[in-house]
Amino acid sequence: MAQKKVSIYTTPTCSYCKQAKDYFKEKGIDFEEIDVATDAAKAQEMIEKSGQMGVPVLDIGGRIIVGFDKAAIDEELGL
Repeated sequence: MAQKKVSIYTTPTCSYCKQAKDYFKEKGIDFEEIDVATDAAKAQEMIEKSGQMGVPVLDIGGRIIVGFDKAAIDEELGL
């Protein structure tokens, strides 16, 4: 089964973002990192998708997960 597309909206100083990225790496999950601190258009996209201004916001196959929620991540990725 193909892996769902995983994107993480992040900032360089976000500790939960780092935890999420480290978790993806540990599990061998490929992900796209989107730095909303430097890309205003992507920051707006994140807000429209999630209704949140805080990071991390994860987009896993179209499902939005706000924050580093390991249980939701595992469920969505079938881990």
